[in-house]
Amino acid sequence: MVGSENAAQQPGEELLPEHSVLSLEEYLAMQRSIGNETRFRLLNTLVDNGPQSATELRERLEVRSNALHYHLDELVDVGLVENRKRTEPDTDGLYSYYRATSLGEGILEDGVRELMRREWDALETYS
Repeated sequence: MVGSENAAQQPGEELLPEHSVLSLEEYLAMQRSIGNETRFRLLNTLVDNGPQSATELRERLEVRSNALHYHLDELVDVGLVENRKRTEPDTDGLYSYYRATSLGEGILEDGVRELMRREWDALETYS
């Protein structure tokens, strides 16, 4: 009755371990999220440079404030970035900062960055 067991599964569930932390839909939402260049650059910046305030990110990436917050909210919603609060302000008086989650670091490092490394390796090998 193997067929009846598979019939109860949602499409794509066979791709994940039985007790997967996330659903296939959640993994794909993360992937879609960093498919946007601004969100990719935000996550990349947070992974490379550590936690930063929205002001620091806006200045570093030269993104309008409203667009920045829209993209940060998307990254937070899918679990790739966290918005953390300080108990006391930093030197600039800022209480809030963003940081990449371990899932954010993983999907960046083992996803897009890995593909980019392979391209560089191929270029080096065949040039």
